Amino acid sequence: MECNVKWIEGGMSFLAETGSKHAVLMDGPPEAGGRNLAPRPMEMLLAGTGGCSAFDVVSILRKGRHAISRCEVSLVAERAETEPKVFTRIHFHFRVSGTH
Repeated sequence: MECNVKWIEGGMSFLAETGSKHAVLMDGPPEAGGRNLAPRPMEMLLAGTGGCSAFDVVSILRKGRHAISRCEVSLVAERAETEPKVFTRIHFHFRVSGTH
């Protein structure tokens, strides 16, 4: 898996180009030099974590021949108060519906 991230000169925007040839823009808040044009990189990381885990849940349930009709995950994350402000805790809440 590959990804290339380029800084867009003049602010705090970044363009990520994935190995599957998709592009995703990320930006910072105005107080950090951004223009609030796109999600923050840490928001993208959290969204990717949720998407990846939901993908796995759906895949596993389908392989088990479960008739799922919905899978949703809500994430609430805590970050360190000082730099680097890494995630220190992530709570996943899955809601899955279907029939058996």
